[in-house]
Amino acid sequence: MNKGPFDLAVGSDLVMGSAATPAPASEVSVVHPDVQYAIDAVPGGTVIDAHTVVWPELGLELSVPSPDSRAVGSCATGSYCAYAGANRSGTKLSWVTCSTVSTAALSTVGSIANARSSGTVQARKGASTVLGSAGPGATVNLPGGTTNLRCLL
Repeated sequence: MNKGPFDLAVGSDLVMGSAATPAPASEVSVVHPDVQYAIDAVPGGTVIDAHTVVWPELGLELSVPSPDSRAVGSCATGSYCAYAGANRSGTKLSWVTCSTVSTAALSTVGSIANARSSGTVQARKGASTVLGSAGPGATVNLPGGTTNLRCLL
């Protein structure tokens, strides 16, 4: 297998822009051009995945957003989030498993966000009163009274 200019072993330490130890072809992945640029410009980084490189000794991390990214503000891709304040502000509660989650850890819920590519998250009061819903990549502000959040796939 011929390696192109962006083919690097994920998890390999990089010195002077080249892999320090060769990896089997099954471990080679194509890195984003911005990751390649960064490791060429700042030697000694470790490629974490196609979109991330870190330099632990320098305390640096470079992350290129995936084109499939669904992050909603500070709610990370693949997560559901509840915020104490409106417009995704204040203390944040987040989870990734599609389930019903109590909001008891927050004193109040002012907004929710759905940073997933499918499904809906509902803010509910009790078992059946829906106060608001957020579909994929969306956020919604809520009135007071949210007691739990429920995911629907």
